[in-house]
Amino acid sequence: MSETKVLLGLIQDHLDEFCVARKSDFEQISPDLIPVVDYTRDLLQGGKRFRALFCYWSWVGALAGADVRQTESQREASAEAMVGITAALEMFHAAALVHDDLLDQSDTRRGAPSVHKRFEALHSASGWAGSPERFGVAGSVLVGDLMLGWSSEIFGNALLQAPEPSIETSCRTEFSKMRVEVMAGQYLDVLEENAANTRPVDEAVGRANRVILYKTAKYSIEAPMLIGAAFAGASPSLLRGLSAFGIPLGMAFQLRDDILGVFGDPAITGKPAGDDLREGKRTVLVALTRESLTSSVGAIFDEMLSSRNLTGEQISFLQQTIIGSGALAKSERMIEELADESLNALESLEIDDRAKIELRELALKVINRQA
Repeated sequence: MSETKVLLGLIQDHLDEFCVARKSDFEQISPDLIPVVDYTRDLLQGGKRFRALFCYWSWVGALAGADVRQTESQREASAEAMVGITAALEMFHAAALVHDDLLDQSDTRRGAPSVHKRFEALHSASGWAGSPERFGVAGSVLVGDLMLGWSSEIFGNALLQAPEPSIETSCRTEFSKMRVEVMAGQYLDVLEENAANTRPVDEAVGRANRVILYKTAKYSIEAPMLIGAAFAGASPSLLRGLSAFGIPLGMAFQLRDDILGVFGDPAITGKPAGDDLREGKRTVLVALTRESLTSSVGAIFDEMLSSRNLTGEQISFLQQTIIGSGALAKSERMIEELADESLNALESLEIDDRAKIELRELALKVINRQA
């Protein structure tokens, strides 16, 4: 079995065991809390685990040239700690998905009902008083918050095995920075969905790029790598090199996600066709489209994108408008350029050759993914 598959199995075991322990704790408080943990555990099953893998292979890559030398026993302890660190990243990501689905009013996640829809269904099936929708909102906010706390708990426990205090400090700094940046990006994303019509159209691409830099690029690729490398005691120059690799790759990652959100196959993505259009997302793809339209057509485009209640025909119209404007082709070229920038930066990194190969394969999966 490959090292990656072993790692993924260990991460899943770690998350499952954590949820089992928390379920036991919650059952002692009240059986009514069982769905809270069950919904969490279900969401933590599978997924692409990109953040965990980028973190792990950056750690492996950085060990060879790290300033901190470890004994064999320390190396084994560090490997065990990496399972906890990567599991914490996956718990954090799942928490972000819970809140993101609620903010976007997205009903599905990985082909199944999102957490707020599961709480709605629980309310309806139980015949409780009040609004199922409000109960769904409340339940998902609390579950997302709980998972954020759990990610910090898992991360903190893992760092107890850090080779030295300076490494623990560096990792905590990167983890904290990641949390702040993704929340900032989330707010800017929500703001753009609501305020875009009041702002200059010729600045829309710049605003959308700032959103994906903080909401996705840093959080999905750069931060996990910096955390992994920091745990290996990486030098500042290596951390800068990893950022040069990770940021353009993260930008390409989100641009691909934007395309899939409009044109992706629901059978592969687990989301309805044109879901980003229904949610009114102001992506780079949309911004590129909008800047090329006349004022009259742009007004129609904006109105439809803001309705949040699109028919199949309206979605098809928006899709064809995006294609006809050249925005789809521009986005694909941007992905190619960012991918080249990222892979060139990777080649210049002085890291373990095996890790470089794995990081390159991960990068290609990110760039070419279909879901």
